[in-house]
Amino acid sequence: MLTEPTMVLFQRLKLTGMQERYEELLKDPASHSLSHAEVVTMLLEAELHQVERRRLKRLLRSSRLKQPSACIEDIDYRAKRGLNRTQIMDINALRWVDNIINIILTGETGTGKTWLACAWSIQCIRKGIPVLYYRLSRLLEEMEVARGDGSLPKLRTKIGKALVLVLDDWGVSKLTARGRQDLLEIIEDRTGSGSVMITSQLPIEKWHSFIGEPTIADAILDRLVHNAYKVPLKGESMRKRLSKMKEELS
Repeated sequence: MLTEPTMVLFQRLKLTGMQERYEELLKDPASHSLSHAEVVTMLLEAELHQVERRRLKRLLRSSRLKQPSACIEDIDYRAKRGLNRTQIMDINALRWVDNIINIILTGETGTGKTWLACAWSIQCIRKGIPVLYYRLSRLLEEMEVARGDGSLPKLRTKIGKALVLVLDDWGVSKLTARGRQDLLEIIEDRTGSGSVMITSQLPIEKWHSFIGEPTIADAILDRLVHNAYKVPLKGESMRKRLSKMKEELS
């Protein structure tokens, strides 16, 4: 084999997956009996794996998830949080993304709303689905800044590219008149094009008063709530529960 020229070509074309697999094959005596077609297939498979791995890293980095280590395999059904296993398994399958259905997680602080939202976001990223995470108050702040410096269209394009938009801590900070309008436009832009995942300490029946202006509240809730999985979480704070477990083990 023309090893050195081949390596140079891999490097110039930035085919790192193929290069690494080629080096492995050179060191493996058993590979000498492989046909040319088999070698080419192995090299292409290695490069494809490398490309997919880079894409996952890029999607994870751009998602800005608060808890990027969360995953659906670690969902704890034993905790008394009121989880409906059938519903959770259905959400895990991600059909809601294709069908543009929203997810609303409600419950007191510490019950695992953000963690679950991040776990489902990670599952989306594994399937190559772009996700974007924001605390609602932070998103509205960024939109206000972007409006001032002229970058608002760019920010809205960025939000629109995410097939799943996570809005965390919905209802924590009071909305301004401008914030209400921005929120309506965000939700309107996503109607029919992308799902929204919301976490909130407020029960859904209090969202209307949180939004404040009746006409805008009606418009936002009509687009969000009637086409959504509702996941109400109950029980004691998961953070307190984990803290107790650590104390018992120490």
